[in-house]
Parts: sequence; C-alpha cells; structure tokens
Amino acid sequence: MTDDDFPPAPQAKRKRPGLSLKARALRLLSMREHSRVELARKLEQHVGPDDDLSALLDALEQAQYLSNSRFSESLVKRRSARYGNSRILAELQSHGVQGEDLQEMKSNLAQDELDRAQQLWRRKFGQVAADAQEKAKQFRFFTQRGFSAAVVRQVLKGAPDDDQD
Repeated sequence: MTDDDFPPAPQAKRKRPGLSLKARALRLLSMREHSRVELARKLEQHVGPDDDLSALLDALEQAQYLSNSRFSESLVKRRSARYGNSRILAELQSHGVQGEDLQEMKSNLAQDELDRAQQLWRRKFGQVAADAQEKAKQFRFFTQRGFSAAVVRQVLKGAPDDDQD
C-alpha cells in the first residue's frame, strides 16, 4: 500500500493567499468609515517591501473612498446620543481629525449639547434627584461622559421641558 491509496487527511482550514494592501484597505472601509490615521495604523502591520502606504492612502482619498470629514460625521452620529462634546472631540483628535473638520464638528456639537444632555437625562434618570447624593451621582454620570459642567447644571436644575421634542 502506498500513500496514494488513502484519501487525503482533512485540512483544518486552507489559508487564503495574502490580501494586497489595497484589498485590506477596501475591506476595512467597506465595514465602516475610518480616518486616515486609523486606517494607516491598521494597515501598517501588513505593509510589504514593495508597498507604499502613503501613496495608497492618497489614492483612496482622491477616489473618495477615504474621507476624514465623512469619518467625523459618522463618529459624531454614533456617539452624540450618549456622550458630550469634550469626549467626542477628544475621540476625533485621537483619530487624527484636525483643522477645519474638527472646528466644523465642534461648532455643530455646541449647538445641541443641552438638548442631547436633556434627552439622555430623560432616558437614564427621568426624575429630579431626591437628595444631594443622587444629584452628585447624576452630575458624575454626565461629566464622565464629556458634558460640560454648565450644561449638566442646567439639566439637573429640574425636569427639562417636554415641549422641546
């Protein structure tokens, strides 16, 4: 008997040939928006000797597959119902969003921080704090989520107007 007489042993998984850097970038971008800095950080470990990461990122931006402004809008949309301005802006900066995009997001967020805080207060607490301990708990909740102290004080003064919806 020879080895040819036996069926081949089952293989656990066949490895796919390595994806190109561009294919990896497009796969990541198809899942969600990424900032240039974030995408570069994710792709760095896959850069081969013949790859030029900077040129690839430039090409993706030129083809409008990669956009810091779209990423900023997406992140703000995902986070704004739960977090305050300072937390969202810090996250944008950690992703490399700067300059005009950051200033635009900052001004947009400033317009509705009070409304967002009031909506979050309604969902989370729904009633005015009964004592100082409960009020401190609510204050910490909002400040840990990046809402400004002035906005938190306004929200905690009393029940927000229900007419603003």
